[in-house]
Amino acid sequence: MKKYLTIFCVALLGLSCHTKRDFFPDNLTPLDVEIIRFDSALLSINPLNSDINKDVRNLYLKYPDFMPVFTEDILGISASDTQYLATALPKFLQDTVYGFKQTNNKVKEVFENINPIRNQLNSSFAKLQYLYPEIVLPQITLFISGFNASLFLWNTEKDYNLSEPQPIRIAVGTDMYLGSDYEYYNRVVYNYQKQTMRPECIPIDIMSAYLFYSFPFNSTQSRLLENMIYRGKMIYLLSLLFPDETEAEIMGYTPQQLAWAQHFEAKIWQHMLDTHVLFSTQSPILSSYLNDGPFTAEVSQDAPPRLATWIGWRIAESYIKNNEQISLQDLIQEPDAQKILELSNYRP
Repeated sequence: MKKYLTIFCVALLGLSCHTKRDFFPDNLTPLDVEIIRFDSALLSINPLNSDINKDVRNLYLKYPDFMPVFTEDILGISASDTQYLATALPKFLQDTVYGFKQTNNKVKEVFENINPIRNQLNSSFAKLQYLYPEIVLPQITLFISGFNASLFLWNTEKDYNLSEPQPIRIAVGTDMYLGSDYEYYNRVVYNYQKQTMRPECIPIDIMSAYLFYSFPFNSTQSRLLENMIYRGKMIYLLSLLFPDETEAEIMGYTPQQLAWAQHFEAKIWQHMLDTHVLFSTQSPILSSYLNDGPFTAEVSQDAPPRLATWIGWRIAESYIKNNEQISLQDLIQEPDAQKILELSNYRP
């Protein structure tokens, strides 16, 4: 299976087969998602010209919830050991061997203005709230990870003790979104991971984490079919919340990878049917089709990763397109993957 120049051109034009059903009114008012700039506060510290012990105390006072998480999960230091933290933090901020100082300066430059990220989140969460008025907006914390984490969810003790719903807390390591060509990434990640390490990927990654957390996998079976339909539903919803993004951006593909998947869609589906993998529960098969990597080994070394998720997206889209009485909420809440597949009339 080879890539073709004409297919590549189609992908660049951003052509897709998205359904034209309108799910949102045109006059939705953007929301105001809270974004906490812990990264800016941390990078404002100058260990050479300040009282580092005082700076540590101020961080604990200003960020009492996140500072212990950052100290223990990112720096690997006990949250109560502020004395050791005062000696370790300057190294974390100023080290040049591992590129921390250079990277921290790059973060200041790239994320000086986060309005594009804020605007996309405010708009996409307005759409989600239109579908689900009961949602609680997330609390976003931007931080510096030392190349340890792109994004993770976290909670505090009070989140578990209070009776009222608490916001989902999402932490985003801005040093992991400095651009696919950032030189220090060559030391810490594989080449295939760099595609989504760009500032413009942050809103999609945040919303993706929010959706997978808010709508957990609830099937009684864990075959490839159930997993691919579930993930496909989430990615389809994600695409509707970010209507201005290409399919490649939603999937985290390059334009070439998307072109390959589009061109060979029918053959991919036929291969999955012929090999009966839809009904498999074997971990190697599920991992090959669903997990990130350089390619989908079960199909071809030329194939992009996560092909089952992409096919699942196509099926979910076809289900909505061919069943006008079915709402978007009905799709998301439907646990029967076999039903979705059959009623989708998916014929690539």
